[in-house]
Amino acid sequence: MSEQGRTSGATSGQQTSGQQTSGEAPGARAPERAPAGPEPSRAVRLLFEGGVGRNMGLVAVLVLLAVVGVVTAPQTFPTVSNLLTVLTSASIIGVLTVGVTFVIIGGGIDLSVGKVMALASVWATTVATQSFGWVVMIFCALAVGVGAGLVNGVLIAYGRIVPFIATLAMLISAQGLAELISGRRSQIVTDPVIAAIASTRILGIPLLVYIFAVVIAVGWVVLNRTTFGRRTFAIGGNPEAARLAGVDVRRHTVLLYVLSGLCCGIAAIMIASLTTTGSSTHGTLYELDAIAAVIIGGTLLTGGRGTLIGSILGVLVFTVITNLFVLNNLAIEVQNIAKGAIIVVAVLIQARARRSSTT
Repeated sequence: MSEQGRTSGATSGQQTSGQQTSGEAPGARAPERAPAGPEPSRAVRLLFEGGVGRNMGLVAVLVLLAVVGVVTAPQTFPTVSNLLTVLTSASIIGVLTVGVTFVIIGGGIDLSVGKVMALASVWATTVATQSFGWVVMIFCALAVGVGAGLVNGVLIAYGRIVPFIATLAMLISAQGLAELISGRRSQIVTDPVIAAIASTRILGIPLLVYIFAVVIAVGWVVLNRTTFGRRTFAIGGNPEAARLAGVDVRRHTVLLYVLSGLCCGIAAIMIASLTTTGSSTHGTLYELDAIAAVIIGGTLLTGGRGTLIGSILGVLVFTVITNLFVLNNLAIEVQNIAKGAIIVVAVLIQARARRSSTT
């Protein structure tokens, strides 16, 4: 036998011997291992990316604020009357927040919602408008909101104007037009149907809260169960990829701002009923409160990710904080500082979560 043959045979023998001494019977299968679960850090990250963890965190914050309220204002905070006051206060800014959530998830920003609401309330409460009755008043408020949103959307989508600049211009213009129409005076609501919206209660709960709940429900279904919602997330995440997938990005962007304007019109009727006036001073800084609520609710300012429920929880957090400051007679300046600190912390948490998700 040649040397090469002896070497090959020796090698084959060594392999056979190694297989037989491995401690396993020939043909035996290795025991199956249970699939390893995700790493704890990754599991937590996935939970928060889905919005569940963040929403639970906001619920915990609300519980903590409730405890603070019970301790600091035991006679007034834990009452049904105060709870309804909080929900009523959250209703108007909450309706605006629904529209702003859609816009920000879609990669935009809307700074004009507060003053568009004011303009809609003024236009709907002029003597001429009220003379046609409550149906025309509601239609006018909704039309003004939708019209302003349409202008915003067209300027941004087709005019290629940065959303920050376009909506800032709309804020200033709406403020000026509201002052021009009203003569810088509050217009009294004389229509009994509009005036009764805020005072009407069903099962002890104000009608404004029911309107708020309906807007939330419709918004949630549209965002999470329709093609419109899926396209909103796609455009916010990567508009170029959405365009290549067949989505009309410009038209959808216009629709997002129209939706935000529609929410402004609804909120205008609500605030006109609650205050029994239409005024150019309505909605001052509401846009900042709405954007802040969306941010602490977990929606990315860059778009593509967010939850409507998180935004509503953010509204409730800010409303409860305001309520606590009022009940404890604390200065508005301290309240604004607290809100600013909450916004900064929320943005820092978002930034840290994004860095973790990319590693």
